[in-house]
Amino acid sequence: MSTTTNNPTILPEKKPATKSEVMLSFFEKETVKTQLKNAMHDHADSFIASVIDLYTGDNTLQNCHPELVGMQALKAAVLKLPIIKSLGFAYIVPYKDKTGASIPQFMIGYKGLLQLAIRTNQYRIINADVVYEGEYRSANKLTGEFDLSGTRKNDTIVGYFAYFETKEGFSKTLFMSKERVTAHAQKYSKSFNQNSSPWKTEFDAMAIKTVLRGLISHWGIMTTELQSAITDDDRDVAEKVLNEIQANSNKKEMSFNNVDEAEQIGEQQQQFSPNGQQSVAPF
Repeated sequence: MSTTTNNPTILPEKKPATKSEVMLSFFEKETVKTQLKNAMHDHADSFIASVIDLYTGDNTLQNCHPELVGMQALKAAVLKLPIIKSLGFAYIVPYKDKTGASIPQFMIGYKGLLQLAIRTNQYRIINADVVYEGEYRSANKLTGEFDLSGTRKNDTIVGYFAYFETKEGFSKTLFMSKERVTAHAQKYSKSFNQNSSPWKTEFDAMAIKTVLRGLISHWGIMTTELQSAITDDDRDVAEKVLNEIQANSNKKEMSFNNVDEAEQIGEQQQQFSPNGQQSVAPF
């Protein structure tokens, strides 16, 4: 009598999905595909390809979970902005949270802000650029005007300006020195000290954006799209200021000697609602 032995079938071990495959599966979700189709129309596939290229070509960004990167990329898609680094319209920048984990964050570039402002069809002129040594002459504190008509002496950048004139004739200029921009970035940008930060690789472009954002958010005409972009870009600022207000609140006895301080704190609190939604951030 013969006996037969049934050997179990050994299936090949399934390899874990690569980060690029996880990213691609995120964009294949029906809800995500619908969002992309509504935002990018026939350009959805090329947008996905650009995000995957960005992710696979950036070792620092690969420390972030691919789905989180994809979610940040959707913010650029909704604004109809390319996410290609070399174009400078928008970025996805990783930063370390309190636990040391890498978190991706959408960051609009100054070209992206200009693009959104132009789409409002409200500006006759809008411009932003660097200011070289010798070009800055004076500032009129009463009118808020800056005289940048001086003669350039050399290639040393001393500051940055932004200017617009609406079709109705209202115009405004904002100038910030390089030192002031640097201090702002050090205080409010989560990624400022990281080597992969645009503040390290493209400081002048980020500085121009800071001045342009400050100008538009305080004096410009904004559509819902432009408001959303500026508010999302300023979340670091909102969080920082709210933390400072909470940390310093009720720490001093208030007297008539520090009424100015009380008014300043009140103005800060009016800029931010209790749920952390920012109205106009400092710049």
